[in-house]
Amino acid sequence: MPALADALRDSAWGRELTPEEFDRALAGTVERRIETGAFVCMKGEPVDQWMGVIEGLVKMASCWVTGKTTTFTGLTTGGWFGEGSLLKKETRKYDVMALRESRIAYMNRTTFLWLMDHSIPFNRFLITQLNERLGQFIGMMEHERLLDTDARLARNLAAMFNPLLYPGAGRELQISQEEIGFLAGLSRQRVNQSPKALQEADLLRLEYGKLVILDLDGLRNYGS
Repeated sequence: MPALADALRDSAWGRELTPEEFDRALAGTVERRIETGAFVCMKGEPVDQWMGVIEGLVKMASCWVTGKTTTFTGLTTGGWFGEGSLLKKETRKYDVMALRESRIAYMNRTTFLWLMDHSIPFNRFLITQLNERLGQFIGMMEHERLLDTDARLARNLAAMFNPLLYPGAGRELQISQEEIGFLAGLSRQRVNQSPKALQEADLLRLEYGKLVILDLDGLRNYGS
């Protein structure tokens, strides 16, 4: 289990910092353990922290006044989020909830802005991050309108193995079928069927509490 300093040092942006910049980043970051079902952050609250998943699995979602909930994406080990809201100085537009017990890093706004002012590699990381996230959400809108359930699930799972957004994901993900359903917005019946269809297409392998990606490009293009 990596300590906070090790997790930051191994991150895509942390390993590019100078010693002074890294010390500043570490001093401005705290770690919290979030229990299953608890909020990492909440819609409507002031945005004063940048967050990263050290270990665990969380989902970014929005709950409407009608009671309907929409899930935007899952966030797993190595993923950082919230930079857009920090840059715009707006209240948070979504909830982030833990699907299992997770370790979350919280960097305060002052430290985040200091790194932007002093580190070119940090800025490059943010540009790449924002570009990847924009592409991800545009793709999700397209998939929702054009693809069937199995194909939407394939694209949702592929998005969680984006090497730029989630460098710690590898090709295996500890995830239950219930968690897959929460992330993809699938009913219990569909979450029992769709992953099996993807396994039969030799795109992934289902194991107890885990899935293994066999063909990431195939998942990304499934249903095209």
